Amino acid sequence: MNLETFYEYCLSKKGVTEHFPFDKDTLVFKVGGKMFALSSLIQWEKGTPSVNLKCNPEYAQELRSQYDDIKPAFHMSKVHWNTIAINSEVPDKFVVELIDDSYELVFKSLTKKMQIEILDSR
Repeated sequence: MNLETFYEYCLSKKGVTEHFPFDKDTLVFKVGGKMFALSSLIQWEKGTPSVNLKCNPEYAQELRSQYDDIKPAFHMSKVHWNTIAINSEVPDKFVVELIDDSYELVFKSLTKKMQIEILDSR
């Protein structure tokens, strides 16, 4: 997976916006004002990309035990966030599924009113 594919996929989801709230390096994707994916642009340039994604706590533990390249997220709640190494043992197709899961977790945490606004926005 390359940065453009990752970027376009995240932005293709309903109601998603991109931000740089922490610094000029950390690209953050949000839905309803809440983060669901973060990634360092410098790491993409270096050829060692990764993404932080929200995850159900039990599933997060399961994934970490199955894949060496899925770890507790750096600088995030280690209970709810994983760091997934891109272009590693984790197949791109599965990374896309994990992005979907993260988006859905965050979307479902929004108020019903906000969910409806997002779904009706396009």
